[in-house]
Amino acid sequence: MNESASSRSRILKRLHGIHSQSRFADHPEITEPQSPSWTTEEKISRLKSMMESVHSEIHCCSERDFDTVFRKVADEKSIASLLYAKNTQLGSRIHSLKQSTPEKMPELVNYDVTIETMKKRIFSIDASITETLGGIAETGSLILWPSRDEPRLMSLIPPIHLAVLQAEKIYNTFSEAIDEGRWAEKGMPTNALLISGPSKTADIEQTLVYGVHGPKQLVVFIIQ
Repeated sequence: MNESASSRSRILKRLHGIHSQSRFADHPEITEPQSPSWTTEEKISRLKSMMESVHSEIHCCSERDFDTVFRKVADEKSIASLLYAKNTQLGSRIHSLKQSTPEKMPELVNYDVTIETMKKRIFSIDASITETLGGIAETGSLILWPSRDEPRLMSLIPPIHLAVLQAEKIYNTFSEAIDEGRWAEKGMPTNALLISGPSKTADIEQTLVYGVHGPKQLVVFIIQ
């Protein structure tokens, strides 16, 4: 054995000896944490509480009451123009509301043009409304999957973001949402979004400020 190999052998032997005496030598068995299992009402309550703690606004309503609650929120927030996706189930409902009660609805702006064209107007629109893929009770988050009909810009630029969440689509945990939603089979979009509240930052003097960039308000309609 040459001198170089001999030196390397001595070094490795010393390192092995140090490791065997270390408190990290015997690793405890790692067990998967037990996931919570809340009822639907408990999941709604937890998600609502956590989202409201970061300045989100939550409205719980039934399918029948949604139209009334939505119009009330739009009126209270003085929403004059609303960006929506007419080709979605939610968009079709909003369009029908406009036709039945035009005097109680804001101007509707359908996202049916290219991003380049929409850029000329999107910054002057009061609010947008989108569907959600689901919610996460454990973290108090919404799951959005941007699509051609509802691109990411809809939830990031207008100062008020209105989001509609079906109560049965609230999962206990993020991993449960992935498993039960079969994300691996369906194929994820290029930018799935997890949203807990309006935009915020602490970049300036480490002071938390809401609404600096992106939506200043997040309003969630939980439909039971």
